[in-house]
Amino acid sequence: MILQSLNDYYRRKAADPDPARRLPAFGLEEKEIPFVIQIDAEGRWLPPIQDKRRKEGKKLLGQRYLVPAAVKRSSGVAANLLWDTAEYVLGVDTRGKPERVAEQHAAFRARIDALPDGPLSLPGVAALRKFLETVDLDALAADPLWPEILESNPVLGLQLQGEIELVCQHPAVALAATAVADETEAETAFCLVSGEPAPVERTHTAIKGVWGAQSSGANVVSFNLDAFNSYGKRQGANAPVGKPAAFAYTTALNHLLDRDSRQRVQVGDASTVFWAERPSDFETLVPDLFGEPPKDDPDRGTRALDTLYRSIHSGHFVSDDDGIRCHVLGLAPNAARIAVRFWQTGTAAELGQKLRRHFDDLDVARGPNDPRHLSLFRLLTGIAVQGKADNIPPRLGGDVIRAVLAGEDAAYPAALLTGAVSRCRAEQRVTFARAAALKACINREIRRANRLFPSTPEKEFSPMLDTAHPSPAYRLGRLFAVLEKIQEEASPGLNATIRDRYYGAASSTPVAVFTTLMRLKNHHLGKLSPGRRVNLERLIGEIMDGIADFPRQLPLPEQGRFALGYYHQRQDFYTPKTTSESSEEK
Repeated sequence: MILQSLNDYYRRKAADPDPARRLPAFGLEEKEIPFVIQIDAEGRWLPPIQDKRRKEGKKLLGQRYLVPAAVKRSSGVAANLLWDTAEYVLGVDTRGKPERVAEQHAAFRARIDALPDGPLSLPGVAALRKFLETVDLDALAADPLWPEILESNPVLGLQLQGEIELVCQHPAVALAATAVADETEAETAFCLVSGEPAPVERTHTAIKGVWGAQSSGANVVSFNLDAFNSYGKRQGANAPVGKPAAFAYTTALNHLLDRDSRQRVQVGDASTVFWAERPSDFETLVPDLFGEPPKDDPDRGTRALDTLYRSIHSGHFVSDDDGIRCHVLGLAPNAARIAVRFWQTGTAAELGQKLRRHFDDLDVARGPNDPRHLSLFRLLTGIAVQGKADNIPPRLGGDVIRAVLAGEDAAYPAALLTGAVSRCRAEQRVTFARAAALKACINREIRRANRLFPSTPEKEFSPMLDTAHPSPAYRLGRLFAVLEKIQEEASPGLNATIRDRYYGAASSTPVAVFTTLMRLKNHHLGKLSPGRRVNLERLIGEIMDGIADFPRQLPLPEQGRFALGYYHQRQDFYTPKTTSESSEEK
């Protein structure tokens, strides 16, 4: 199902009329080439070596070229067609292995010599063959870029003087590369993707861009040891995928995982990509909802959230979602292979309902500096130690996305609630992101429990303060916020309040703390004006009306309710009141 959907996506993108969005044809690929060597018609090098890199952030990235697809190699010698590393192209030893380099250079030249007569007679190819016969490494060594080439063994391209494209990009070369890719002596079998007889791909192209996987790439389909083989089948024959289909799904997945892709989200170890069966706003809208907006467009997530909620009125998740099927794939590294963390597919309308429920659950009162759109990254860093992305539990990001896409029947991961409660206690502070996480986790659990036990339903928590909510833990959190407010007003300018000293104990063992705090509050109330004292005492009485006794301990979910009550009450104190409400408090 996954490979079939990726294959369909490739077919659509390969037929895109816009060349900028079109995926390469079978046998070709896009490759970043940092350096280009220019030669004349006689095969003489025309200095200097061309530096095609551009700076992106702190990195230097090569220029992208559409070239014949790279061969797959791990430890063996196999040359690419008319482009490759410096060792293959120039025969220069960069790692102290002269015998192996000589073998690589010979393989590079042999690959060119094996071309058909048509591309072999091209001016660029003829000039390149002359250049390779008389490579002058001493002359190249005088180039300013040579030390960097010796150090990094980069990919090199070759270009004929007066030409815009590289030699390997000539249409006749590309056609020959496609024909060679299509010719095979491989076993023919029914392709598991297309259902048609096709030559079986023995080893699939590596997938790059999965965070944490090997830099050279990893595989979704791979059988490289005898222990993985069965019934005498070897390597790709164990799961027969035709060469065209294997090229299609790997090209599509590498495109989706590209660093510049708008269709991927990275949180923790889960690299998540999104696509649809037809061109749709979905492909970029959902990543914008989950992902962190770029610095040059900080409102991208908010706009996506507005689009999501407008769909409630229009009846469409995106403008063109008439039954269109959408796909979400989460990948995680696993040594030389890639593990499928989750896979969800459904119509855009179904996905829109699940996303709306997720952001409804996250909706909570916020301060003036808190963002309206809470990305998954900010949600998870809010519960991470020191607020650092490196401290996010590795699997948590993928587990949250999976819970969102699974809908009401799937609970948020327990680590989300545990992390939010733990950070609130450790830092004695309930932040916007933590309150949102607590409300989302608790409300989803309440709905699950209400479906199982409809005779004793529990009330869900609203985004704002709910003075009628009966939860004792929620009311204790509110009470703690009121006691802190009394202390702050009685002693302005305090460096530390009861929150800094008692929050952890109050949220876990209330009876050990609240009896003391209730006595201390009388001293603080005596410093306030009579009107303010009466209003605060009335508020305490209203809260205590729902608390029979201070419990000895609160379990983890109740500590979450305590934190949410504290947060709601604190936000309510600083929410602008209407004229009538203000006059009542005086």
